[in-house]
Amino acid sequence: MKLQSTLHQEAREKLEQVGRADILIGIPSYNNERTIGQVVKAIQCGLAKYFPTQKAVIMNSDGSSTDKTRDIVKKTSVYTDLDTILIEHPVHPARSLAAPYHGVPGKGSAFKAIFEMAYELNVNTCLVVDSDLRSITPEWVELLAGPVIRKGYDYVAPYYSRYKYDGTITNSIVYPLTRALYGKRIRQPIGGDFGFSRRMVENFLSKDVWGTDVARYGIDVWMTTIAINEGFKICQSFLGAKIHDAKDPSCSLGPMFKQVVGTLFYLTSRYEENWRNVKGSRSTAMYGFCSETFPEPVSAKIKSMIEKFQTGVKENIVWWKSTLPEETVKELEKIAHLSPKEFTFPAELWVKVVYDFATVYKNIGKITSPDAKNGQEKLLTSLIPLYFGRTASFVRETKNMSTAEAEQVVEKLCTEFERMKPYLVESWFKE
Repeated sequence: MKLQSTLHQEAREKLEQVGRADILIGIPSYNNERTIGQVVKAIQCGLAKYFPTQKAVIMNSDGSSTDKTRDIVKKTSVYTDLDTILIEHPVHPARSLAAPYHGVPGKGSAFKAIFEMAYELNVNTCLVVDSDLRSITPEWVELLAGPVIRKGYDYVAPYYSRYKYDGTITNSIVYPLTRALYGKRIRQPIGGDFGFSRRMVENFLSKDVWGTDVARYGIDVWMTTIAINEGFKICQSFLGAKIHDAKDPSCSLGPMFKQVVGTLFYLTSRYEENWRNVKGSRSTAMYGFCSETFPEPVSAKIKSMIEKFQTGVKENIVWWKSTLPEETVKELEKIAHLSPKEFTFPAELWVKVVYDFATVYKNIGKITSPDAKNGQEKLLTSLIPLYFGRTASFVRETKNMSTAEAEQVVEKLCTEFERMKPYLVESWFKE
């Protein structure tokens, strides 16, 4: 395979020194000096404890951090202290390297650099973990690599316990839509921490998408969707609580929302013949022991989200009337006039909205005009206030629930996506 490399010269020099390895663990980062040292230590301990005979490399793929992230990675080592934590010295202490990458700025480009390094080192197993984790333990290394090494899986998705308001884009759109389309229940399709076989890495590198939004925040859902649709062996691994630098779902989303959802809609078009006749969903194999955990709370400001929803409806209503089904627009107008105390965004309407937007996104993309890209961008931007409205409704509904109880509300939403899938099929494949 001929690669158009995103590896920095510093990384290529390290690559020549190492030669080959068995495991590569990549850590994408950007200004994570506060947390990345602990992540590196946990990985080093996990490799020493669970894979002491494997030759391993830890690679920090950095997006030009302006803080001390890269310096901390280079200086962090637990190997002098291994006897005190009751694990064996590894035969091959993991090599750590930190280097910036070339290419489109974003998480996907960081991943591509990691995949390139894994390919060049001829590793059998590649992992990626987030750099802002505070709940990572050495066991995560075994839980993400074990299914690949011991069980022959190609793709290991994380299964965490997350606070009810952490991961609201996952809960409201990515998980239920992915599940309804392809019939596989992968709870965290954009979780951030994954395990891959070499076969999976080679597949990712063979795709011509690295100049698109996949090279930004679309990478996680892109990887999960490919693994589902292209015949790879998939499992989930229970990692316990995910405690990280979570964001208040009522805050500004920046480009992340559009890149994730745009990638999701693009993939819906690409694999339309795969999901057309899929009905219902089934569980995915689980690795590890599922125990009760207690993630950190994440705040969510209902009033702010309702205001963003109402403003967004006013700003976009005329355009929606020319693009969306009339009934959907009327229902959105109706709930936009509700007071904060009365406000609710029903699950059935939300499913309609997501299915309608996915269909319009596809239809705009068929237009052979420079305006098509702008039209899709405008459509995704106009979905953001509706996401805020649905999230506000979810927060209101679950405010007195435990995280476990709120999870059942998410499951009911997924069931609604599955029940209403014929609505999507009818509108999507209409001549």
